[in-house]
Amino acid sequence: MKAAAPLVGELPGCPPGTLFEGRRALSEAGVHRPLQAGIAGTALGGAVSVVLSGGYEDDQDSGHQILYTGEGGRDPRTGAQTAHQLLTRGNLALARSHLLGQPVRVVRRVAGATYRYDGLFLVTAFWHEVGRSGYRIWRFLLESEATLESEGPTAATAAPDRHATTRLRRLSRHAAQVKAWHDHTCQLCGLRLSTPAGPYAEAAHIRPLGQPHGGEEPGPLA
Repeated sequence: MKAAAPLVGELPGCPPGTLFEGRRALSEAGVHRPLQAGIAGTALGGAVSVVLSGGYEDDQDSGHQILYTGEGGRDPRTGAQTAHQLLTRGNLALARSHLLGQPVRVVRRVAGATYRYDGLFLVTAFWHEVGRSGYRIWRFLLESEATLESEGPTAATAAPDRHATTRLRRLSRHAAQVKAWHDHTCQLCGLRLSTPAGPYAEAAHIRPLGQPHGGEEPGPLA
């Protein structure tokens, strides 16, 4: 019998703040199925959950915003980063979640073998860069869905400057629906980009930004 697909989003009877003793308890509750991997999901369907356990030296966690390091490239004996990360498997699943506007469940290890489910987060950006150990890593900006809904549109600045563009926080699922309506095709120039995670489109602007367009920076939303 074929196993049921992982459930995306909140799980009935498991509100944020729920504690679990060990990875097996997390798996049996369906919050995060893998017993070892930090990312659960598929390249086609996107990620459904991630675990922060302090395993990657480049992770940054400020509560409602997380710079999450992708998987791969670590020595299984020492935990040191010894190779480049690839946009495959769990990394590709997180990238796919960004393109789909699909939330992921975030779990944090809080003490010893105790884990806490901390709610839904959106993958609002992803990119690659050289990490502390000198190898290429994939970075994913995860932002609390509850915080995004309560704060409304504000400038996001967590991505490195060389990757930064004028980007407004928005509910990714709404943006994903608009992109799907237009088949991820730019309504100004007709360009449609493809990535390993699927077709890609970024937020549209009434006037193009940057050179050679010379467009103006967008003002505050009404």
